[in-house]
Amino acid sequence: MFIDVLQQRILGNTVEDYLWFAGLILAGLIFKNLISRILTFLLFNVLRKYFKTIGVKKFVELTQKPFSTTLFLIFIYIACRYVHFPDEWKLASESEFGVRMTIKLIFQIATVFFITWTLLRIIDYIGLVMRARANKTESKMDDLFVPFFVSSIKALTVIISLFFILGVVFKLNVASIIAGLGIGGLAIALASKDTLENLLGSFLIFMDKPFVVGDLVKTDNLRGHIEEVGFRSTKVRTIEKTLVIVPNKKMMDAELENQTERTFYRHRFVIGLVYSTTADQIQTITQQILDMLNEHPLVNENPNVYFINFGASALEIEVIYFVKTQELSDFENTRQEVNFAIMKIVAANKSDFAFPSTSVYIEKEVK
Repeated sequence: MFIDVLQQRILGNTVEDYLWFAGLILAGLIFKNLISRILTFLLFNVLRKYFKTIGVKKFVELTQKPFSTTLFLIFIYIACRYVHFPDEWKLASESEFGVRMTIKLIFQIATVFFITWTLLRIIDYIGLVMRARANKTESKMDDLFVPFFVSSIKALTVIISLFFILGVVFKLNVASIIAGLGIGGLAIALASKDTLENLLGSFLIFMDKPFVVGDLVKTDNLRGHIEEVGFRSTKVRTIEKTLVIVPNKKMMDAELENQTERTFYRHRFVIGLVYSTTADQIQTITQQILDMLNEHPLVNENPNVYFINFGASALEIEVIYFVKTQELSDFENTRQEVNFAIMKIVAANKSDFAFPSTSVYIEKEVK
């Protein structure tokens, strides 16, 4: 009697077929995460000698979700094999345009999509491994190369997937499509002019190497450290710690100053002494400032200290020196030390700093 119930037909399918369908869908929902974790662990063990730097936890975190979604799609495909549309509906076959062909195409496109998603996540993990290894080297060139390489491989993977869908799923002649791109290439180039210019900019950055990851750069309205160079844009972390995304074309067209490549920091400023300072005091002060700069370990040879001008309210002394460092923090510390030393020198010589002032003299009329 139980067998008879299983063999009863509803809309062209037996109850047993519906139970198999529902059971496989339920099994997919229950076991997809477990099976995906097992598969990711197995895949990691196959590739672990290349991926030791990051570890299995990050690999599972990146790949488990696309793996589990792809597995659930496979469960749905197997489940659908147990049921079919009723014959009395007279639907067209999978080889003819209709409901069945549409469902088949949607399933195939979804399968390619989720497999591509999984591959992109694996490429992301490989990028993390390459970045970790690049951080251990002294060269900054590999830090610039890794994001560019990862973006290139991901773009190539997406393009191959699109051509696979066109050629295998839609049965189109891919060779003819590629040849046709030559005819429509001008229109595409004009439509995507900015994108192509930014892509060319990324190649020029990689070839000319005006900067590498970590460099401090300055343009007309931007100053910060290079964090990443991608296919389309460059990420710059500003001094205020905000992240600015700059198109590569603008980075190449701008007058860019790479401050990391500087050999020295130059500092020039003027101090003003009160007019009561005598000539002998000024000579002593300028000489002591010069001696102090020459003795400082980070100040370059031949600093300059001159009494340059009789200002409106001060006797002006110009100080010019170079700091032998590429680090901004070292320059700031040196500048602070020099400023404190100058204050002590001026005070020790019984002089003082002037501030803007005006003297008014009133003459009495003699009767």
